[in-house]
Amino acid sequence: MRKALGALILIGGLIAYCVAVAEIGAHLVGMHLAIQTVFYVVAGILWVWPAARVVRWAQR
Repeated sequence: MRKALGALILIGGLIAYCVAVAEIGAHLVGMHLAIQTVFYVVAGILWVWPAARVVRWAQR
């Protein structure tokens, strides 16, 4: 039961995170390429820690 709930939380959370990143990224379109690159690199890595916590919780 915990694994199924963890999977649903993970999928829902990642979808919400992707939508939020896309919305913020849409505001960066006219900015310098370096700013956009830093944003997407940080956003691309930042989701790992919450996802790892959910997976760890679901594995218990």
